[in-house]
Amino acid sequence: MVKLAHWISVLPFMAFWLNIMFGRKLGKLSAFISVGTSVMAALLAVLVCMGFMAGGSSYALTGWLTVNGQPITLGIIIDSLTVMMLLVVTIVGTLIQIYSIGYMSGDPRYSRFFAYISLFMASMLGLLLADNLLLLYIFWEGVGLCSCLLVAFWYEKPAAAAAGVKAFVTTRVGDTGLLLGILILLSLGNTLHFADMASVKGPESLVALAAVLIFLGAMGKSAQFPLHTWLPDAMEGPTAVSALIHAATMVAAGVYLVARLYGFFLAHPLALQMVACVGMISALMAASIACVTNDIKRILAYSTISQLGLMMLALGTGGYTGGTFHLMTHAFFKALLFLGAGSVIHAAHTQDIRAMGGLFTKMKMTSVTFIIGALALAGIMPFSGFWSKDEIFCAVWHHGNMWFFAALIATSFMTAFYMARLVLLAFFGASRLEKDVHESPLVMTGPLVVLAAFSAGLGLLGSPWCHGAFQHFIQAKDEAIGLNVPMAICSTMVSLSGIMGAYMIVVRNVKFPTWTWLKKMAVNKYYVDELYEVVFVRPFQRICVVSAVFDGACIDRAVNDVGRVVGACGQAVRRIQTGMIDRYLLVQAGGVLMLLVFILGKVCRIF
Repeated sequence: MVKLAHWISVLPFMAFWLNIMFGRKLGKLSAFISVGTSVMAALLAVLVCMGFMAGGSSYALTGWLTVNGQPITLGIIIDSLTVMMLLVVTIVGTLIQIYSIGYMSGDPRYSRFFAYISLFMASMLGLLLADNLLLLYIFWEGVGLCSCLLVAFWYEKPAAAAAGVKAFVTTRVGDTGLLLGILILLSLGNTLHFADMASVKGPESLVALAAVLIFLGAMGKSAQFPLHTWLPDAMEGPTAVSALIHAATMVAAGVYLVARLYGFFLAHPLALQMVACVGMISALMAASIACVTNDIKRILAYSTISQLGLMMLALGTGGYTGGTFHLMTHAFFKALLFLGAGSVIHAAHTQDIRAMGGLFTKMKMTSVTFIIGALALAGIMPFSGFWSKDEIFCAVWHHGNMWFFAALIATSFMTAFYMARLVLLAFFGASRLEKDVHESPLVMTGPLVVLAAFSAGLGLLGSPWCHGAFQHFIQAKDEAIGLNVPMAICSTMVSLSGIMGAYMIVVRNVKFPTWTWLKKMAVNKYYVDELYEVVFVRPFQRICVVSAVFDGACIDRAVNDVGRVVGACGQAVRRIQTGMIDRYLLVQAGGVLMLLVFILGKVCRIF
């Protein structure tokens, strides 16, 4: 069954081709084509998982090309990390596409939406299956293209169009770093196959630079500081897009890349330290912004940046198991939260949590599932986020850097705080909505229930009750896995403190002393966008203005003058084209006579 793995990516691509070519004729059938191929891909992923556990391994489809003496194949990598990610992407992707049938109903570009979603699924799955950096880079760019197309799907809205461009340009910065890192490795004559990356050879400084540049690509895709600004703006796209691309799958690609090349990063401690530092900054900064944000989708967007930062922090401190475990659990409960937010927006027609309230009594299915997702994100036992976050706590503590551990404590507190604040304002208290709301249809609430079940129970795979099944699977460890009780108590107390703080502020109206300057910084997102505006956007615009003037005054003028000269010559020459045959014969006779005179002059040496 492992030998069928490449079909997991091919099937969604076939759905994309059918929908993009015949979407108008297919109508609503286009959704069922996308969902059907996604279900088939999920079933294949399950079969591949079973085949891998039975001893199946990676394989090559065909030889591809040779670069700088290094042969590169079109190959498929099958290991525990790939299998885990294939299951996550196909299951979450299928549920989100089912949800989209109801959410996107009535949209004039219904079939195109499902075509783009299928293309994204094909690219993301191809990225996971690629066995070398060059093949991964091709699918990496496909994922970036789909992100831009889906963020700007409602391009008639200026904000959505601008967000699509911003996402494309910002991630290109990171992608350029990834490409340069690949080229450095190729220039040194190294293989790009993942199986050989731990033994890369060459000057230490150059190889370390390649590792840093590759991580730059991961920073762009996973929206890590300072390349994080595109993700909150990407919430202008449909909520289903936010759930699929910007919560569960695409933004996880950067974390997946670091995990995939973990042996390579371990060999270069400077790059691994950079991974931890960037993750720490991203986690703290995004969590603090989420605490003062009132847009429900943007709160979840900043939460995504923060949680991805925690995964990077775990990987950077040696917590491979914790980082990958949280990557898996986060995909389910964050997809649940985004889809729950979409259900709320679909009913309330507002994204401002201050304008909601009292939704629990009117949208019980959405409310209960959303609260389950919030508890999982906050790290409350026994929900999935508790078990994966406990792994991160242990990894960071054993690393020994107290700054990292303090940042982890602060991030966990703020995570519980902003999620409790969101739940209390949106679902409880008096309703502040001007119109009555109702529960979403079954096609939207059904996926919420399934995702809630995963969010509640998936973490048990890494618990002592299952003997650390996930840890054994992802790293093939044989030792017994036990619960680190002090760390579990610590993480739980931190999360409960955050929830209590939100309760005291939202419900009890208790006024805690705050640092006004820090709150102002968080409200203004630490002025990163403004900094980019001053340092990059405005100077670039001025360069464009100067270039436009130079282009018009010099380049265009020179080209136009050449055209005018040619035109004038043409006007002069066309006068001899009179259309009168006798004049043409006279000119020909004159020409022959002049030629004879010239020849005779040469013969007689007159000339």
